[in-house]
Amino acid sequence: MFKTLRRDIQVYSERDPAARSTLEVILCYPGLHALWFHRLSHWLWLHQFYLLGRFISHLGRFFTGIEIHPGAQIGPGLVIDHGMATVIGETAEIGANVYLYHNVTLGGVDLVKGKRHPTLEDHVVVGAGAQVLGPIRIGAYSRIGANAVVVKEVPPDSVVVGIPGRARARNHAKAEILSEPDLHHNVMHDTTMEMIQDLKGRMAVLERELFVLREIATPMQYVNGDALGLALLDDDVADDDPVDNQAQQALLFDI
Repeated sequence: MFKTLRRDIQVYSERDPAARSTLEVILCYPGLHALWFHRLSHWLWLHQFYLLGRFISHLGRFFTGIEIHPGAQIGPGLVIDHGMATVIGETAEIGANVYLYHNVTLGGVDLVKGKRHPTLEDHVVVGAGAQVLGPIRIGAYSRIGANAVVVKEVPPDSVVVGIPGRARARNHAKAEILSEPDLHHNVMHDTTMEMIQDLKGRMAVLERELFVLREIATPMQYVNGDALGLALLDDDVADDDPVDNQAQQALLFDI
């Protein structure tokens, strides 16, 4: 037990540059306190002391602002930075060396008993305000941007941004070669802007094709320089036939 506590303290000391001493980490880090409350409540939960486990979890929520259900499975090396309003559901599973910022939710999307919360594999980083919902799996070494809403599976070595979250493969070396967690949320993909740029490029292609079609289309009628349409008329049709005149009008179209 004491080995586990020392490891928890060491992880926070190594990953937070603001930590100046071991005593400061022990006394002033709510994420660490919430983790310790969870270790006790989870032990009680596994030994079928469900009510007592929930009560210990509730005390942890009261003192830290972090709610971790006693049924959640948490691996070694978890860091909950700041932590306020973070929620981890009953069937959530968290791998080794995962990094969660404040206001993160690992929640469910239905009332079905059984697996209904996310699984985070090793070395996942979840940004502030991100919501990861449903029994989905977030692949190892993935990074979820701040305020993203993730409702679909995420492959390993991906970055996720947006609402709903859109996953993109990393465009640099594999994250496992890095010695520290990848916390650079300022260099995340802007998938929404990428989609807009793609649409603008496709619109430009369509406009060029339309221009070519207008140039080769003859004859063309103009009024004040504006194209009204292309009349595909039969010269043999009598102008005084009202039925055929209606058909001719139907062949006029705006370009």
